[in-house]
Amino acid sequence: MSDLVTGDAVVLGLRPARLPSRALAILLDLLVYLTGYLLISIGLTLATASLDPAAQAAVSVASFLLVLVGIPIAVETLSHGRSLGKLACGLRVVRDDGGPIRFRHALVRGAMGVVELLATFGAIACIASLVSARGRRLGDVFAGALVVRERVPGARVMPVPPPPPWLAGRFSGLDLSAVPDGLWLAIRQYLTRMNQLDPQVGAAMAVRLADDLVARTGAPPPVGVPAPAFLMAVVHERQSRDAARAFGAGHGVPGAVAGLPGSSAGMPPAWGHPAPGAYAPAAVPHSGRPAPAPLAGGTPAAPAPAAPVPPRPATGFAPPA
Repeated sequence: MSDLVTGDAVVLGLRPARLPSRALAILLDLLVYLTGYLLISIGLTLATASLDPAAQAAVSVASFLLVLVGIPIAVETLSHGRSLGKLACGLRVVRDDGGPIRFRHALVRGAMGVVELLATFGAIACIASLVSARGRRLGDVFAGALVVRERVPGARVMPVPPPPPWLAGRFSGLDLSAVPDGLWLAIRQYLTRMNQLDPQVGAAMAVRLADDLVARTGAPPPVGVPAPAFLMAVVHERQSRDAARAFGAGHGVPGAVAGLPGSSAGMPPAWGHPAPGAYAPAAVPHSGRPAPAPLAGGTPAAPAPAAPVPPRPATGFAPPA
């Protein structure tokens, strides 16, 4: 991936074409142009048989420049950098800032191509392309152009596994505004590939990502919640918020129609978001125990015995099962 910066300070992610694809495109172009030049030369030879040798040589040079230099320049200018070979290989010639090339760019590339491609049979172009970090030949460097790939194979997007039903909606009060996109991407990549990882490596990675997420949200780590389940629940909470912003508060999330996880329509009640205050913590006095609920006569009930609290790991997340 090449990070090209435009004049408006916009970073463009372009994939420069490498030597094999460029060589194949040039070979296809040369095959077409040489075939046309051969046919035109035969016709001109028959048509100029009565002329003197000097005139025949001038016609031959003019036909060479027209077919092998002029026509490629015209094709790249009119097609904005897509010749027949580049069209077949999914390539395009663009400027250094990512914009379409013009006549001057095609003219410089075509003029240098006579030396790089025709006079030296492509040796100079191959060496320059191998040395260049972006795979550019000398004509591209002097013209301020770059050959990029237009057809990029699309990667299969794996869905994030849904969280356990008892965690759905539990983290609706988290502030996710401080979580960077890089951390979201790392969490998503882990969740989509966690079944392919070594169990110990995956568990350590999940705890590290969960700690980073807790540090960004500013909320304490949930007690007794495994790190992978915590990551699933928070990612689905973010997806629900994005869907609510995109479709409006009254339309729900896109899965409401298709019955996908993350929507409350067609799912058990445990999947829906809780009512306001459902997860609000009870008032805790200085003793560390919840305040007892008063009886009907106004006398407070006896405090219930405190349940034993399991020891919590150092990271705050339950170890994986």
